Amino acid sequence: MPREVEETLDIQRFAQPRAGVDGEIAALAELQHGVVTREQLRGIGLGDGAIEHRLRLGRLHRVHEGVYAVGHRRLTLRGRWKAATLAFDPNGVLSHRSAAALWGIRQPGPGPIHVTTPVKAAPVGNVRRHSSKLLPPDEVTEVDGIPVTIVPRTILDLAAEAPHAVEAALREAEHLRLWGRLSLPDLLRRYPGRRGIRSVRAAIERVAESSGRVRSRLEERFLSFLDRHGLPRPRLNAWLEAGGRRYQVDCLWPEARLVVELDGWESHGTRRAFDADRSRDRRLAAAGYRLTRLTWSQLTNEPTAIARDLRHLLTPPHPRG
Repeated sequence: MPREVEETLDIQRFAQPRAGVDGEIAALAELQHGVVTREQLRGIGLGDGAIEHRLRLGRLHRVHEGVYAVGHRRLTLRGRWKAATLAFDPNGVLSHRSAAALWGIRQPGPGPIHVTTPVKAAPVGNVRRHSSKLLPPDEVTEVDGIPVTIVPRTILDLAAEAPHAVEAALREAEHLRLWGRLSLPDLLRRYPGRRGIRSVRAAIERVAESSGRVRSRLEERFLSFLDRHGLPRPRLNAWLEAGGRRYQVDCLWPEARLVVELDGWESHGTRRAFDADRSRDRRLAAAGYRLTRLTWSQLTNEPTAIARDLRHLLTPPHPRG
């Protein structure tokens, strides 16, 4: 049992009357997002027979071999992450896409939970296991009681699995100021031959060239589109003033006074939002900005025409008289 859990339980034992073994199980589960391990239950004093009895009664529910949900089967996402790391205790660490989701630099999605462990092994349930020699202590931390790779290591791991997602994750990490003592360049020097290095270096350069967050898959795709067609990158989600008001726009090329808005249903899914967009477009035009709107289907079906039009629009306009 982790020392901090033991200390917490000791405090509870002295602070209040003993609630019984089930009370201790509940207290432990509360610290671990609703899950406990067989070894932890043995540490509380339960034998294998008592554990099986609680499984039959529905007080425990098997999540992974030797890992149980307490009281009910429905776990939060953090509960599922914690259970996945406990399945490989003591060295299981949330990593890759799952670590990126925990840090908030990538949206959670369907698919397996990613855990890194020191030895190779087959997947366990919905957990994808990555093998790595014991991670250096400075590459691992804990977030909300869940062991997880630090942000730079998470981005490096992500580059090997999903290189297209690296830039967005990097921008979000910059926005959230998630960096610590060990930097991403430090890890690039530590692992010079690691898969995904080129994606990371390219993403670092692109982030240095244009500021702002990538907030959607459509924005990710648009940046890739610009790169393929040799078009300059914009400032992302930039603020500007027009008609005495401040507006945030998806993409801004200040020199060309060009604004591109990337339209998905989530951007104006109501009539009120649609009308607000039209009012904003009118004010931006009155302030001398040229604005065009692009959708996912247009990028798919008209790439050559869009690239040609953007190249023309990016020619700085003549000074206004």
